Amino acid sequence: MPGTRSTGLFALGGIALAALLTVIGHLEVNDDLSPWALTISDFAVSDRGGVIDVAMVVLALATVTLLYGLRGTGPPRAAELLLGTWAAGLLLAAVVPTNEPGTAMTTAAYLHRYASVVAFLALPIGGWLLARRSDLAPAARTLRALVLLSLALAAAMVWSAYPGDRVLIGLAERLLILAEVAVLATVAVFQARTSAVGRGAAFTPVRGASAGALPR
Repeated sequence: MPGTRSTGLFALGGIALAALLTVIGHLEVNDDLSPWALTISDFAVSDRGGVIDVAMVVLALATVTLLYGLRGTGPPRAAELLLGTWAAGLLLAAVVPTNEPGTAMTTAAYLHRYASVVAFLALPIGGWLLARRSDLAPAARTLRALVLLSLALAAAMVWSAYPGDRVLIGLAERLLILAEVAVLATVAVFQARTSAVGRGAAFTPVRGASAGALPR
């Protein structure tokens, strides 16, 4: 696999840090905000420039680290372009705020929404394509299962946002994010483990070989 153990470990560290910052961001906002009824963006806008925005940037950078590990000698593959789209969508959503809950949508809020939608769609499609790569074959079943779960949760979120009158939209979004981040974590874990195993095999001496058996 083109990746190295360090890229996998850095990506895992970034994912863990982003998760920690998101939890902290939920603890710091107004107690009247419900994580079941409001999205993460609603929490973030109550604390502009706060830790939830930082968490989104950290997660985007972790994705870029994974992309560096997945790089090939040829032009970028479709899966890598989709992961790059996910990272760009996260960065844009972090920089451009949504509207305060209960207020009218602004141009910035629409930009934030559609950047998030593009990101949420790009990652599972990219994950499905990654599962088709021969170098990720051992992780293919896990990746496909997580992608299908992500798409089911995305459908639940769409239903909640429109005909469902936003019932439990916050819960649906958080479960969706967990499933999609799990796709990234699976690739990062496999990248780190494969690189470590590959180096170990490269330096394992052949049994029975001796200095005298080497060609002179």
